[in-house]
Amino acid sequence: MRTLFLAGISLLLSFTASAQDKPKPAYDFSLPREDRIKLAESAAPPEVSGKATVYVLDRTGYVKVRDGENGFSCFVDRQTPLNLEPTCFDAEGTATTFPTRIFVEEHRAKGETEEQIQSQIEAGYKSGKFLPPRKPGIVYMMSDAGSLYIAEKNVLVHIPPHLMFYAPYATDKDLGSPPPAANMPHLIRAGQPDAYFIVVPGPATHSGH
Repeated sequence: MRTLFLAGISLLLSFTASAQDKPKPAYDFSLPREDRIKLAESAAPPEVSGKATVYVLDRTGYVKVRDGENGFSCFVDRQTPLNLEPTCFDAEGTATTFPTRIFVEEHRAKGETEEQIQSQIEAGYKSGKFLPPRKPGIVYMMSDAGSLYIAEKNVLVHIPPHLMFYAPYATDKDLGSPPPAANMPHLIRAGQPDAYFIVVPGPATHSGH
């Protein structure tokens, strides 16, 4: 679970709400479009995001603002309406997982509940409307601006820059059930079509040569 991922690497850093008050959504729809583009691009190195297709999130859903040339798609994901998750999918994620993200935001804009939307997503995977990734690939989430809502604690926390790799339907057993620690890989969305292995890159080292 993503909460274990955060707890394991001691990242419960930026509490933004008391136990009584729910945090405000981290995504600011009033930001100028150029700032929202930069936020989406911050998910990946400029060499990747600068050549990617870019989407911004408006109140009606995602809007494409630039066509790319490398197969990547950069946008701000929201696994809950409170989250802010700059993300860049590679070509495989763009073709398979990203359509579910488009669907979610379109239906949030229509006022549907998270339960209703999730039920439709699950049905879409079962019917073949949505596809899990069909081969290994990478998702860049290297932005320093990411934040995540932890429902169990009713807080919004900062998430570290990290990389994700497609692992459809994987479980912790597929990772060897490692202990929760910063230097260990982590699994989120276990058993689901869009499960991922997460790796948090360590600090750069120099050989001294």
